[in-house]
Amino acid sequence: MQEGTAASPLKRNFNFVDTIRCISMIGIVFEHSSVFWGFTYSGKLDTFVEISVMQFFKFGTIAFFLIGGFLINHKFQEYTPGQYLKNRVKSTIKPWAFWIAIYLLTDLINILVIYYKQGELRMPDGFLIYVLDQLNRILFFTSYWFILNFLICIGLLLLFKRHLYKLWFGVILGTLSLFYSLNLYYGWIVTQHSTALFGFVFYLWLGVYMNRYYENVMRYVHGFSWTGTIVIVLICFLYADLETAFLLSKGSSDPFNTLRITNIAYSLAAFLLLLKIGKIEWLQKVVQPRITTFGIYLIHAIILDRVISQIFMPFHYQASLCSVWVNFGVSVLRFFMAYLITMLLVKLILLTKMKWTVGQ
Repeated sequence: MQEGTAASPLKRNFNFVDTIRCISMIGIVFEHSSVFWGFTYSGKLDTFVEISVMQFFKFGTIAFFLIGGFLINHKFQEYTPGQYLKNRVKSTIKPWAFWIAIYLLTDLINILVIYYKQGELRMPDGFLIYVLDQLNRILFFTSYWFILNFLICIGLLLLFKRHLYKLWFGVILGTLSLFYSLNLYYGWIVTQHSTALFGFVFYLWLGVYMNRYYENVMRYVHGFSWTGTIVIVLICFLYADLETAFLLSKGSSDPFNTLRITNIAYSLAAFLLLLKIGKIEWLQKVVQPRITTFGIYLIHAIILDRVISQIFMPFHYQASLCSVWVNFGVSVLRFFMAYLITMLLVKLILLTKMKWTVGQ
């Protein structure tokens, strides 16, 4: 792909964007609905099933950054950095901050309910310290980390806007991402992908670059056969499983990290496959991803934490005591419940004056 063969129109109506956006969000909600966290199985087959279930949708986060790059490229050209950031405050930051506040409020309400029922107040260090601790947890260790990271990535690209289409700039950003991949083995810094502030900039840049050279990209995509593309995805999936198994055997604290080198390869291969698939009409009609995806992202963590967990509480379910197949079934059930409840809630909000809270 040559730098001098840029596609002429910068702004396009990508017919695949909403499909990839929808499938990626399904994957993210499924991952967060999974009960395969905090433990592993002793048997190799059970471990392989557990890893494969977790890995299947693991392309979602990187795919979102790629799609984000596709969508912001023309906006970088149409607006000044100040105008663009002002629009982001209205469409992204305000809804994000609103639901963080709601999440925090539900946590405080839960504390009061426990105190009312059991006489136990779970704030040993005082109210302010507790609120700050919970805010830190929500910002960096729940799904809300994505928006903060995304905005930092956008800010970095805006800062170096005049170098945006230079390959050397992409190489530097790619090296930053690989640093976090190696960090999983050497532990130079905290390994959680949610704290990898500069680990995802490369994928946003790559989306921008792919938008710039859209015709060339799609020519390469359509040049691959379906069989070849699927084989590449399966091979990358298998290697991602193997790396996770290796990290588990070494006692890694984050064996499913999104920035594993094999998961990066799997995510890019899955993105290639999704580009080939293109628009899926029924998903567009049923889910309406263009108007619901951001809301589903913002609300699903609250639904999982405050609604789904309460539904399962009377069953005294403990994932570590159940078979891998039972846990797989519970994960699927939790996903469907969380996704459907969240999607319906978002669609209801879109009918009200509060629609700005879901990004509209």
